[in-house]
Amino acid sequence: MSGEDAPAQQQNAEEQKQQQQQQESKTPAESPKTESKPDPPPSSASTEAAAADTPAPAAEKAPEEDTFSYRALVLTGYGGYDKVKLQVKKGKPALKSGEVMVRVKMCGLNFADLMARQGLYDRLPSPPVTPGMECSGIIEAVGEDVTDRKVGDKVLVLNRSGMWQEVVVVATTHTFLMPEGMSFEEAAALPVNYITAYLMLFDFGHLRPNQSVLIHMAAGGVGIAATQLCKTVNDVTVFGTASASKHEVISQGGVTHTIDYRTRDYVEEIRKISPKGLDIVLDPLGGSDTHKGYNLLKPMGKLVSYGAANMLAGQKKNLFVVAKTWYQQFSVHTLSLIQGNRSVCGFHLGYLDSETELIAQAMAAVMDLYRQGKIKPRIDSTYHLEQVGDAMRRMQERNNIGKIILTTEPMKEEEKKEEAKKDEEKKKDDKKKDDRKKEDKKKDDAKKEEKKEEKEEAKKDDKKAEEKEEAKKEEN
Repeated sequence: MSGEDAPAQQQNAEEQKQQQQQQESKTPAESPKTESKPDPPPSSASTEAAAADTPAPAAEKAPEEDTFSYRALVLTGYGGYDKVKLQVKKGKPALKSGEVMVRVKMCGLNFADLMARQGLYDRLPSPPVTPGMECSGIIEAVGEDVTDRKVGDKVLVLNRSGMWQEVVVVATTHTFLMPEGMSFEEAAALPVNYITAYLMLFDFGHLRPNQSVLIHMAAGGVGIAATQLCKTVNDVTVFGTASASKHEVISQGGVTHTIDYRTRDYVEEIRKISPKGLDIVLDPLGGSDTHKGYNLLKPMGKLVSYGAANMLAGQKKNLFVVAKTWYQQFSVHTLSLIQGNRSVCGFHLGYLDSETELIAQAMAAVMDLYRQGKIKPRIDSTYHLEQVGDAMRRMQERNNIGKIILTTEPMKEEEKKEEAKKDEEKKKDDKKKDDRKKEDKKKDDAKKEEKKEEKEEAKKDDKKAEEKEEAKKEEN
């Protein structure tokens, strides 16, 4: 559930009017009646008169229901960063049996959220809708039949959508108690990235000692999670692709061989170091990189495809179309798979939301590794909900090293003024860039026109020369 407004209970106005009319017409011998209580026993005339003069109290909403509101990020349509807007929702969310209400502290930003904004992620309901798959916070209320959670529990939450808001209502099976010492930032950074990496490496990949793994986008949230998990197994060689500016950080984090995908062919680089190929390839890119990854596999190797980041720069398709196109292009038939002794797997955490037992087992293993100090989410940066556009831009331009977090803490007035100043400066810079582009275009157009005129003049000169030549020939 995403914590949508709960309908307010109101007493029918017509019924109230009828009750008042009945009370006004009663004699002192009659006693007032209500819908929820039986007739009272006979009483003295003075008491009855006083009761008759007193109007029946109208049912009222609890003050909290009238005043309860919370902020939420809402995807209002598909497109640019401005399509995600901060809005205020009113009304206290209703709790069903087995559900809890969480006061959210931090939310996680994922690549799927970028795709959802552009209409490329089919697991998000149609706009208007609150995005977000993970958050952390404190339980504020519990529904009926909830025995394993209580008010005040610190939890992290994994859900299909609806987490980018100050209050969420979810089933208890989608919440997990935070270990001692874990911050709300770390808790919001953990569910999607670490569950994804864990299931790919250990359930699909069956990672064992002395194996080799290729991790694309090694400086991202999943990339860092996968690298840390690889280091929990002895003598695993990790190849990681990232821009050169991020190599030092990912090397310190456990990547054995760093490769700058922007300046080098990662296939050639891997072949130099590991001529026989790799045991596992984690592929979040899709397209031609999936073909390359498959061809890098050793016999008994596994490629796990879990994203289509290349789509953000290409044409818009949903993941089903991507999968269909990929299989058509890849043309891996049963016979070639058998002869190659390699396997291809597809992973999509969004389609495992009903597999609560599987997720719980993976989460328990991840939490245990956290308690042992073997894994620790790396936080790249934290943005206010008001700054969600900047947060998404940072991820889409691949400037982050680790997890980008959204905090529900409202921006202070000074920060808002500073943000407004930055926005104004950015608008001015953008205008200057646009003006420069227009000026450059004018210059280019002028140059083209000048060259065109020069060509025309040259043609005229050539024509005159030809005419003179023809005239001379006629004279001779």
